Amino acid sequence: MGENVLQGTSSFRALSTDERCCAEGRCCPLPRCGRFVTLEGIDGCGKTTQAHLLAKALEYAGYPVLALREPGGARISEQIRSVLLDPENRAMGPVCELLLYEAARAQLVHEVVKPALAAGKIVVCDRFYDSTTAYQGFAGGLGAEVTRRANELAVAGCRPDLTIVYDLRVAEAARRASARGAADRMEAKGLAYQEKVARGFAAVAAAEPERVRTVSALGSVAEVFARTAAVAERTLGFALGGAPVARALEELV
Repeated sequence: MGENVLQGTSSFRALSTDERCCAEGRCCPLPRCGRFVTLEGIDGCGKTTQAHLLAKALEYAGYPVLALREPGGARISEQIRSVLLDPENRAMGPVCELLLYEAARAQLVHEVVKPALAAGKIVVCDRFYDSTTAYQGFAGGLGAEVTRRANELAVAGCRPDLTIVYDLRVAEAARRASARGAADRMEAKGLAYQEKVARGFAAVAAAEPERVRTVSALGSVAEVFARTAAVAERTLGFALGGAPVARALEELV
């Protein structure tokens, strides 16, 4: 199933950072261009906390940062989010689910992400189109071509420069998620569904090793964030240093 879902992803033609700039008439030096970082993983892996920490550390290091989440991040997208995650909407079919996620994403990219990148900001987003590949493609069974075409239409060439996927055993992630309280509609799909999602993320990471980096979610929040910051520094050249990281962690407490 994994090979089928990822088949044809190589034809997903996204604009590079240089191309984004030049397409908008901004042929600026590369360091002045925006960067797009997404964080992914199964429910309960801790990615939302890590996204918050990374955005804060970058901000404290002096970078212009915009923190977002999916689905959501724009007024229309947040309204769609409420429909998608409402536990009462158990009758929602897989195609409806896919199209709602893509609608929320399309609006977010159009209204928020592209303008922020054009302005030179670092966009840190909690989930993006890799979640659709893992959840709707792998776990939902919609397959490669449907998922790829839907993603391509929604993002219009807007591709992350770096994606971090957090790796954690499904049972441990479920234990963490249960501590948060009532499950949303996606979390309520159960462990077997999350196992498929995890395999989807593993396949995405294997297919695009240059863009997608896997980070272990085992250990304390600080330990995981040390790994996250190291990947961001090594991959995109961010200068975070010890002080911004420590300040972000202090604020979390």
